[in-house]
Amino acid sequence: MNDSENSSSSSGGSTDSGDTASRVPYAGVATTDEAADALEAVSSQIYEYAGVPGKASEPGPGIKECEGKDPERFFRVFHPWNFQPGSVADSDRAMENLKKKLNSGDWVLKKEYRDNSQNENLNLVADNDAKKVSVWIVQYRDRAKPSLGITTTSGCYEVPEGAKVENF
Repeated sequence: MNDSENSSSSSGGSTDSGDTASRVPYAGVATTDEAADALEAVSSQIYEYAGVPGKASEPGPGIKECEGKDPERFFRVFHPWNFQPGSVADSDRAMENLKKKLNSGDWVLKKEYRDNSQNENLNLVADNDAKKVSVWIVQYRDRAKPSLGITTTSGCYEVPEGAKVENF
């Protein structure tokens, strides 16, 4: 997601990719399509939380294994996307809005920090325990076109009896 990404810089959320299997919450029983739809709905909510005009990229979600679990039955969903506000001021306002919204309701802001890149990008990590979802947001403020790199990640789902994990 960012130029200096590593798993240790992104840890802090209970569903973050740097965590051990024991810390990833069980998200329930769902097909991969159902789980992906649920995570895309969370991404749409994050888009609304930004509260400024901008353009979102179109990549869809992907599937990955739950560490230490049977990959035929258990999976996680991740959804990386990019949000491009119209200006640096809108990028700053979006991050302020996200800080507030991701520390209210079922969301808990777990971490706010500057990464070790040359631009010292602002990072936010938040968890929603009710939805078993984590979000990691990186503000790329100092680029020619400022943007926010956003990755939502689910807890560990189990496919229904008789179903298989469908990778996409």
